[in-house]
Amino acid sequence: MFATVFVLLFVAHMVADYAVQTDHQATHKADRTAEGWRANLTHAATHVIACALALVAGAALLDGVHLPVARAVAAVAWVGVSHGFIDRRWPIARWMDNTGSADFRTRGGAQHVDQTAHLLCLAVAALIVAA
Repeated sequence: MFATVFVLLFVAHMVADYAVQTDHQATHKADRTAEGWRANLTHAATHVIACALALVAGAALLDGVHLPVARAVAAVAWVGVSHGFIDRRWPIARWMDNTGSADFRTRGGAQHVDQTAHLLCLAVAALIVAA
């Protein structure tokens, strides 16, 4: 079930990060202002909604997918919290600057590390559900 849940969460992530994220959210979600926090939290909320919908659809439509409610709720909450944290941008910058990747960050690598961090968090969410 891990693989199925991971794919459902991955598709939800792609929809929330690329198809429905607004320009305003993308531009301001890391700002250290009230506006930045609103942009960040509304973007994270779209991830929560997308992941919840994907898991509900998967449980309803796919054979053999039984989602324990408490674990599914915990996983979706984890997705929202971790996504909001990563998208503040400073965690990725700090990680890259302190692991020998500062030059890669300045050449556009932060987006790749950002998405890798999100995928790692999705894998943790899938483990929470499938455990």
